[in-house]
Parts: sequence; structure tokens; C-alpha cells
Amino acid sequence: MLRIAQLTLDVQDIDVMTAFWSAALGYRVEKGDDGNASLIPPDDAPPGAQHMWLQASAGPKSGKNRAHPDLTAADPQAEAERLIGLGARHADVGQKGDEPYIVLADPEGNEFCVLTAWRDPALAGR
Repeated sequence: MLRIAQLTLDVQDIDVMTAFWSAALGYRVEKGDDGNASLIPPDDAPPGAQHMWLQASAGPKSGKNRAHPDLTAADPQAEAERLIGLGARHADVGQKGDEPYIVLADPEGNEFCVLTAWRDPALAGR
């Protein structure tokens, strides 16, 4: 069986994006000599916490992401405001306003959601 090992994100400005995502997630940074960076979960992260790989890319993002991270927080509204303070912005991907999530974009425009309601698929039907 396969498991997702990490989230990989192509970025233009590795320093800006490393600063944003490491502060957003509370991850430590390991930069490589190749211009890429690995973001490592903190030591107290739950087992299976995802790593994040920031990969240097030559071109800007265009269009809506085909995949994006969904993040959870105890207080999603406060977390969204904290993320905006770090450089995120609200993003419109066609939401109607009653969704159980807040859509944001990182400093390079990559969309992600902060979930206001989340149900673990592993617990579905219980």
C-alpha cells in the first residue's frame, strides 16, 4: 500500500516561500545546495505528519491549482488571519460563501484551504 510521503510545491522565490510555509506550519527548514528546501514537521508532530518540499521553478504559477493542501486548526478564523499576517491572501475559486472552509493563497498564489469543519474519512460511518 502507498502512503503520501510529502507535499511538493514548485516555487519561484524559495526564500519567501520557505519563510511563509515554515512559519505557517511551525516546521523547521533544511535548505539544499540545489536551491530547494525541505520543511520538516516539529518533533512533537503526530506520527505520519507530512513533510513539505519546496522545489525551485523557473515559471510563475498560472491558473487554479489542480491539487492543494487542506489544513485544520482549532480556530480556523484566527488561523486564517494569522496566515494573512504572514503573507497569505483570500482567494476566490468559485466558492458561494457557505463553505465549511476558508480559501487562501500563499505569497505566490498557490491556493489552500483552512477547514472550518472536518471529518476524518477514517472515522466515516462511526
